[in-house]
Amino acid sequence: MTNKEIKALISLLDDPEIAPQIQEKIQTLGESIIPFLEESWEETLDTQQQQRLEDLIHHLQFDGLQQRLRVWRDSGGENLLEGMWLLNSYQYPDADFQVLNRAIEQLRFEVWTLLQPEMHPADQVQTLNHVLFRTHKFAANTQNFHSPANSMLHLVLETRRGNPLTLCVIYLLVAQRLKLPVYGVNLPNLFVLTYRPETPAVEPFYINCYNRGLVLSRTDIEHYIGQLNLTPNEIFFEPCFHIDIVRRALRNLQLSFEKLQEPAKAAEVGQLLAILTDSPNTDAAPDEE
Repeated sequence: MTNKEIKALISLLDDPEIAPQIQEKIQTLGESIIPFLEESWEETLDTQQQQRLEDLIHHLQFDGLQQRLRVWRDSGGENLLEGMWLLNSYQYPDADFQVLNRAIEQLRFEVWTLLQPEMHPADQVQTLNHVLFRTHKFAANTQNFHSPANSMLHLVLETRRGNPLTLCVIYLLVAQRLKLPVYGVNLPNLFVLTYRPETPAVEPFYINCYNRGLVLSRTDIEHYIGQLNLTPNEIFFEPCFHIDIVRRALRNLQLSFEKLQEPAKAAEVGQLLAILTDSPNTDAAPDEE
């Protein structure tokens, strides 16, 4: 369709008799029509028309997000930054992937300048802790724990406040760019990281980013599991996949919207979660982080 035909089509939304059919037609055109819808929104003073246009824009953006999330899943879900950016774009469709990438790269560079080739793994972690938690002052958002902003990576990078998962994601992305053997671990109610040294002389250990990079042993994790009265499971100690991390982040976001009494948004995030879940059943309790 030409630009003139698209604008003529959008103008027909003013007619209540044919508006439903016009909306269906517009939805088949995909996200490329969004700039025309935004232009129409700016030009009209009719609040009902503006609402119709906003709903259409959101529907098109949400459809596009679902398609991109499926592509990411089908590619193996290896690019963690891309997965978190996709989640980010649910609330902020205009969030720029390259802005996120540059922020992580800047943190990587700052840590790299302080690392020494023969550093012990514990010293490597302390260097990461120094840059992230002392220099940049990343910390737990304890005042507004269930805010959706805690799951939005670009906001966590801006405000330096997040939940256990997003703080771990930033730490993990920096560590992996430095070729450090750091991975995510799906603990109940708390997401942590594990450092898996390549040399058997050094025992694997764990990193709690919600407590400013506190180093934990396997025994500490066992005690934590015991306090929760849970049966120990090897999944609580072993590295998880990046797709598991994004899935957990979606559960956190879904829980945030539920606590804010926003069931429509919670339901949409549930749809995104279902794309990354083997079963469409997403009734399992979200991880509170």
